[in-house]
Amino acid sequence: MNTADQYLKTIYVVQQQEDGPASTGSVADALDVSPASANEMIGKLEERGLAEHEKYKGVRLTDDGIIRARDALQTYCIIERFLTNVLGVEEFREEARELEAVIDDTVAERLDTIIDRQPECPDCFDPETDACACLEIAVAPVESE
Repeated sequence: MNTADQYLKTIYVVQQQEDGPASTGSVADALDVSPASANEMIGKLEERGLAEHEKYKGVRLTDDGIIRARDALQTYCIIERFLTNVLGVEEFREEARELEAVIDDTVAERLDTIIDRQPECPDCFDPETDACACLEIAVAPVESE
């Protein structure tokens, strides 16, 4: 998964949380980047036809952007479930964020065969806990900083 996919995934989740366009500030906060960096990447996504950005209103994903975002979110859930359910990693969120940038589709598919992904994936992702709802551990909501 590349940086563009991380942005698409984040925009998708923020759109769901905000029930409308994702504000640039919310995207920047979620990715822990500056608003200027978020704006720059959103512009690139718009050039690729994956997002539509309207100044002061936020960013929406196009149909192609939604497909890519859901794929990225599914890969993220696969990584989280592998880390927790198979390896027992306690700090799975941090590890999953690090790994999602370097795991390609082939590795994700192979991990998927180990975790037995549920058909509802990626709708199993819970933004409140920043985790897949199919984890075999209880996950507390993430506290805002």
